[in-house]
Amino acid sequence: MAGQGRVARPAYRLAAVSAAAVALLAGGLTGAGATEGRAAQPEGRYVIVLEDSARDRLDAIVREHGRNHGVRPGFRYRHALVGYSAVVPESRVAALRAERDVKAVAPDTPVFATQQVLPTGVDRIEGDLSSTAAGDGTGAVDTAVAILDTGIDDDHRDLDVAGGVNCMNPARPGAWRDNNGHGTHVAGTVAARDNGDDVVGVAPGARLYAVKVLGANGRGSASNIICGLDWVANNAATLGIKVANMSLGGDGSDDGNCGFTNEDPYHQAICRVVDDRGVLVVASAGNSADDLAAHRPAAYDEVLTVTAMADFNGLPGGGAASTCRTDEDDTAANFSSFAVSAADAAHTIAGPGVCIESTRNRGRTTVFSGTSMASPHVAGAAALCLTGPCAGMTPAQVADKLRADAAAQPASYGFAGDPNAPVTGRFYGHLVHTGGY
Repeated sequence: MAGQGRVARPAYRLAAVSAAAVALLAGGLTGAGATEGRAAQPEGRYVIVLEDSARDRLDAIVREHGRNHGVRPGFRYRHALVGYSAVVPESRVAALRAERDVKAVAPDTPVFATQQVLPTGVDRIEGDLSSTAAGDGTGAVDTAVAILDTGIDDDHRDLDVAGGVNCMNPARPGAWRDNNGHGTHVAGTVAARDNGDDVVGVAPGARLYAVKVLGANGRGSASNIICGLDWVANNAATLGIKVANMSLGGDGSDDGNCGFTNEDPYHQAICRVVDDRGVLVVASAGNSADDLAAHRPAAYDEVLTVTAMADFNGLPGGGAASTCRTDEDDTAANFSSFAVSAADAAHTIAGPGVCIESTRNRGRTTVFSGTSMASPHVAGAAALCLTGPCAGMTPAQVADKLRADAAAQPASYGFAGDPNAPVTGRFYGHLVHTGGY
């Protein structure tokens, strides 16, 4: 979600709050064949989920549905799930649902992004004490991270962008460059090089894959997101991707059954990526200062969800003057969503998310705030851990280790609002810790 305020529902949103404090980036739809920035609420756009057994017949089924129901297809999915996105005449939706091999016809809901000095966030989680000693000017992490976002500036001298996909415009699959700035900022927190220039990331020099699922206005839709997850599912093994960061969010909930009970193809694709492809998905909690159970993918139990805390000097203890916002040092960010239920608390962790300096488009750096900025701190920590003590672990095991290692730190390491100094009814989790990775 963008900004501290509420965004028109239903919507997916950038989980970033601008440094100046408040640009709202409301959700909109940019599906297959659509241009970026179209009307916010899709009409007649759906994601059609087919039985897995239909994978080899997908193209023929799409053609048949076009003839029989007048659907205009967009993305085709073969890996995270089997199906396709399409514009469907409303009068034909019920008949399409009744077709053989069709498991679900789900509305294509909107989505949008959630936002070398040693940055205070990397310093605060002790990235400089990790195996790579982030900030010492040397070293790189041999791993790969997928960034599902607005793209990445692949000309930025501080980022190793190894490839990607453009899910905003299937006619230009290789055009994944960031035309917003959000994804480049997120990418820098994960993996900016330790080279003496600009900033350094948590997992310096890690290979980045730009999975462009949001447009220049920070908007996208479920079909764009599923396209990105489909690409990750297909390429994770070949490219060595073990972590995917999703600094974005929208309205929705977890049915406790990977989306099969409430016919949520987005959730189904997440589960396929996590459970079948072994990729840990890290996602921002949202910026509405409310229960994260109302937002997806944050609500999904299969995701490691990240809340935001404020830090202004890279040190525990509080008392530092604010550098760009009204938050207090070493407290839960006043915009951050949080867990309420025990089930959601079990997949929640905190990261620095206020006044975070990182890479920007066309070089140099900029400062953003939001749970979008907290999430890549945790994604970078996971990438680091997977090259060391987490090697060979499943995504669930990695998430559990990150949460356990964070909880093992002394109370003085944490912040006001964490489980050692809780706020009644709000679970923000312990602050991620990279010192041992």
